[in-house]
Amino acid sequence: MSDVSAIRTPDPMEAQRGAADPTASVWVAASAGTGKTKILTDRVLNLMLAETRPERILCLTFTKAAAAEMSSRITEQLAQWAVADDDALKAALHALVGHPVEAETRVRARKLFAHVLDTPGGMKIQTIHAFCQSLLGRFPLEAGVAPHFAIVDDRDAAELMRSARDSVLRRIGDETDPLARALADLTPYLQEVGFAALSAALTRERGRIADLIERHQGVEPAIAAMRALLRCPDGTTVASVRADACRDDAFDEDGLRHCAAALAAGSPADQARGGAIALWLQASAAERDPLFEGYLRQFLTEKSLPRKTLITQAALKRAPGAQEILTREAERLRAVLIQGRTAVTAEATAAVMRLGSALLAEYQAQKRYRSLLDYDDLIHNSERLLEGGLNAAWVLYKLDGGIDHVLIDEAQDTSPDQWQVIRALTTEFFAGLGARAAGRTIFAVGDVKQSIFSFQGADPEHFIRNRAHFSDHVRAAKEIWRPIDLSVSFRSTRAVLAAVDAVFSLPRAAAGVALDGTAIVHQAYRQRDGGAVEVWPPVAKRTTDVQAPWMPPTSPIEGDAPQLRLARIIARRIARMIESETLASRGRPVRAGDIMVLVRRRTPFIAELVRTLKSLRVPVAGIDRMVLSEQIAVMDLVALAHFALLPTDDLTLATVLKSPLIGLDEETLFRLAYGRTGSLWQALKVAATEIPACAAARDTLADVLAFADAVPPFEFFTRVLGPLDGRRKLVGRLGRDVEEAIGELLQLALGFERTHVPSLQGFLHWFETGTVEIKRDLEQGDRDAVRIMTTHGAKGLQAPIVFLPDTLQLPSTEKAPPILWPALPSGESMLLWPPKREYREEIAEAEYAAKRDREMQEYRRLLYVAMTRAEDRLIVCGWQTGSTWSDDCWYALITDGLQAAGERLGLVAEDDAALAADREFDGAAKVLRFSYPQESEPRPEPAPAHHELAPLPAWARTPPDAEAAAPRPLTPSRAGGAAAAPSPLDDAGQRFNRGRIIHRLLQTLPALPTAAQARAAAAWLERPSLALTEAERDEIAGAVCRVLDDPACAPLFQPGSLAEVPFTGTLDDRPIAGQVDRLVVGDSIVTVLDYKTDRTVPTAAARVSAAYLRQMAAYRAVLRRIYPERTVRCLLLWTAGPTVMTLDDGILDRYAP
Repeated sequence: MSDVSAIRTPDPMEAQRGAADPTASVWVAASAGTGKTKILTDRVLNLMLAETRPERILCLTFTKAAAAEMSSRITEQLAQWAVADDDALKAALHALVGHPVEAETRVRARKLFAHVLDTPGGMKIQTIHAFCQSLLGRFPLEAGVAPHFAIVDDRDAAELMRSARDSVLRRIGDETDPLARALADLTPYLQEVGFAALSAALTRERGRIADLIERHQGVEPAIAAMRALLRCPDGTTVASVRADACRDDAFDEDGLRHCAAALAAGSPADQARGGAIALWLQASAAERDPLFEGYLRQFLTEKSLPRKTLITQAALKRAPGAQEILTREAERLRAVLIQGRTAVTAEATAAVMRLGSALLAEYQAQKRYRSLLDYDDLIHNSERLLEGGLNAAWVLYKLDGGIDHVLIDEAQDTSPDQWQVIRALTTEFFAGLGARAAGRTIFAVGDVKQSIFSFQGADPEHFIRNRAHFSDHVRAAKEIWRPIDLSVSFRSTRAVLAAVDAVFSLPRAAAGVALDGTAIVHQAYRQRDGGAVEVWPPVAKRTTDVQAPWMPPTSPIEGDAPQLRLARIIARRIARMIESETLASRGRPVRAGDIMVLVRRRTPFIAELVRTLKSLRVPVAGIDRMVLSEQIAVMDLVALAHFALLPTDDLTLATVLKSPLIGLDEETLFRLAYGRTGSLWQALKVAATEIPACAAARDTLADVLAFADAVPPFEFFTRVLGPLDGRRKLVGRLGRDVEEAIGELLQLALGFERTHVPSLQGFLHWFETGTVEIKRDLEQGDRDAVRIMTTHGAKGLQAPIVFLPDTLQLPSTEKAPPILWPALPSGESMLLWPPKREYREEIAEAEYAAKRDREMQEYRRLLYVAMTRAEDRLIVCGWQTGSTWSDDCWYALITDGLQAAGERLGLVAEDDAALAADREFDGAAKVLRFSYPQESEPRPEPAPAHHELAPLPAWARTPPDAEAAAPRPLTPSRAGGAAAAPSPLDDAGQRFNRGRIIHRLLQTLPALPTAAQARAAAAWLERPSLALTEAERDEIAGAVCRVLDDPACAPLFQPGSLAEVPFTGTLDDRPIAGQVDRLVVGDSIVTVLDYKTDRTVPTAAARVSAAYLRQMAAYRAVLRRIYPERTVRCLLLWTAGPTVMTLDDGILDRYAP
């Protein structure tokens, strides 16, 4: 045991309280496990206790999950304060601020929960992209974006980019078109796959390319700047460079003749070189071009370096100055070679710029047409909005009154463009010109050692640069600036941290991890908890394989895959841990949920580990990212959709028949397929008459074909999974894990329908032309299962036991030529694209080396992140793909670091009996191991909740009876029969409009005094919206006035009568609804009146249209139920008369509903 345990347990609270001080601007460098989320939460709480309104705090997080976690923590804490008793609240606030608080502060603390709930829009805890989206939504006109813009995700952005690419390629004209020339320049270096890779690279780099073109005010000026950087004037080609090199004045002709003569008398190699030189000198400039390559190789090696021996000593004695002459010629030829490479790179880069510019222009046009912004647009538009002239001044003025404190989480992974937004946002904080003179702060927390997201634009150097930037500004404003380093880890035991410190004490391991050169040293808060670190020997590739006499071609050959063997070894070790080992610091057996397996990449190792764990009945949560198109359940559903579109595709149908959705066995499928004369679908329909399984399959597939063309994608899959029982079949065969993949597919179908024409074929094309990767939250819920994650996905997470199996491989180099961004003298960057490695000239070669160095630095930072996920135990292992491994791989760094500190750590190398006994492991099983015992009482913790699901009762498995279709309500005016036939000379639209106007007047005029009715009617009829001629106005007014003045009609419009009365009821269990034109309810008689504006008035009730009689009979039937003890009288008022016609019961009885 080491003397580490004797160190006094440090108290980290003082530094944490200093970081949470609301009066200071603070820059926190927080090592892994030091509680940065708690610091952020405490700072927000302190700011609100200091009377900062919640809406004046802006907290920028790296992910939505981090924002949600922080919001949840703050809300939970405030909720506890609101209901805590006084003693508990005093203790909580004392722990937060470090001193007793006054009663006034306690009262304020209790009110904060309500204040947060009342804050419009809630607290501003969001990602930088979400903030930029809200900023642009608030100032769309100033930013020059559509006010109703929508965000396009990466999946749809890639689809738009493909559409833009196809559009650009379609419109390329003849060979005089610059794009045609660009494409011709690129074609010699690109095959079909290469062009797709270049398009993908342009898509990834679209933001930087757009900035480059905008900075140079066009693509041609950008090309000119690129050529200036390469010192390669326009028009320079490989041919022109070689032609210049072949001219007589390009080399020392006399000196070379002298050397050729001396070489001719030397060794055979000298003679061959001398002959080549002599041939070169005898040829004319034009004849030298085909000789150039052979001549060049006499002076340069295959690596294009001058040969060490250009002339032997014996020959040199004949021409003492020959060595210098030949060396100068070698250097000249090397310079020519580099000039040729430069010309190729310049020509290819110019073509990429022109093509990329056209692609970006079309991509931007398609986004503008759809009012879309991608994530790069959010950042760049916000940056321009906050930095661009008068609009920026106005926006900053408005924002200046709304944000007092900015907090930045995971600052090491903030990209340079995002830093520009933050700088612009805080411009006035420390300028003395803001809306409030003091009390405004900037807070950032991060760790350059954990900067691992360079593929998202993160640059750890900017963490350091911006720390200096804000330090200068805060101090210049005479405000408090406080840089704080946190190194006390609450997460890991002393054993794990000792291993981390030992590894990163190696200079080659620390390179790029500790950017400022400081030693990487951690202090363990858990100094008395036990822990262990062990390193297994690598699993080597077997030289011989023991194979069965015959194996199906689909079966893997185990000896060819050491990573699969390692997966099985780890799975069995995990099973033994759960069965027989204890977690010392918790005082309980190891559980599946205690274990995390971290990998750098998604390889077959993961699938084999999951499969073996499941076969051992070890709960496993799967991988943290799921490629949806690779999930078996999704593949089966997609295959069924393809069958629905093309039933004669035999291979697709065979896939569907074998899937759980149908479930034919292999023998039945063979009987169907073998010897068939037509399609497999036809064979299935024939076999359905004899084989019950085939009959069931035919019926199911026929049902699918019946609705496939009539429903959108979401409904298609919903019907397959629901009524056709597809979900139950898939889950029954593949397990509950498929539920997540099925749900994601349905969500994807819904999202597709919102933005595309909802066709099944369109959805399948969209789904299959891009990769849909789902990030899974393995921390969600209380599942007690092994987690398998990438190190990137595990950032911010932890586990008591961590396996690192992917440790012997270095980051792979790009197969496609990468786009390089060397720096200009001004500090800005320039695009270069050498189409092949042999065309990299000096600048490109240096930038490629720098790029590779940055990748290796991040590779080592990734190792730091991986090791610090472990709480108690860290197990390092790996598989070999060759006979040796690189000194720069994780495995070498870990073993070398531990062995260098072996005496201090108590490191031992001992045999591991279980490992040696494993049939998958070959050779000696010497394990490097050190451990520290548990010296304190274990921390008890409750066991994870385990819910036993009761079996479903029988009624739950019985489908409910089909519900009767809801009857359509009967409308009296459409109570059956044909409507009254209009006159063929009558304008139906005009007649309807006239009737509507008369109804409105008869509804409103009776409420006015008699003397005012005519005047009101005339005024209303003159409204422009009615578009009536003077004659029409007079005719309608006259008809209405005649009705109101008619003594026979007067009782119908007396005070107390009701106009336009709606009613509902039921007749023989059928709903009925309508609206009565006029209703007079008397003590014994209820009169219902309906207006009819027909110009032709029937002479008797018997001649009234049957449709009208049915309507009135329906009115009577409902009103009789409403007023059962009163007589219901039905009248028709013909406005053309006016004539009031009574409909007696004998006539209406014949039309009763």
